[in-house]
Amino acid sequence: MGWIYLALSVATEVIGTAAMKLSRGFTKIVPSILMLAFYGLSFAFLTLALKKIDVSIGYAIWAGIATALVGVVGILYFKEPVTIIKVVSIALVVLGVIGLTLADSHLGHTG
Repeated sequence: MGWIYLALSVATEVIGTAAMKLSRGFTKIVPSILMLAFYGLSFAFLTLALKKIDVSIGYAIWAGIATALVGVVGILYFKEPVTIIKVVSIALVVLGVIGLTLADSHLGHTG
């Protein structure tokens, strides 16, 4: 169940970050409220996930995957420029998360 909570935490964090962009510096009320709500949900789900997953792995996965997904959302939804450096950097973040997850499972910590 910890991994489901972690996935929900990542998803709500990405939505919260998109709402942050849409809030235009807290000048738009609905996106501002959504941002706070989704960040609250994200931390609640992360807290539940960390009951079953080591904090070093759970937080790294949460931060890494959310960062990569926000980069993709920025490109696809907000029409931010696509550069080779941005694409490679997102790929490196994902590879880092995979590496941490594999290292954790190799050590026998399954959460």
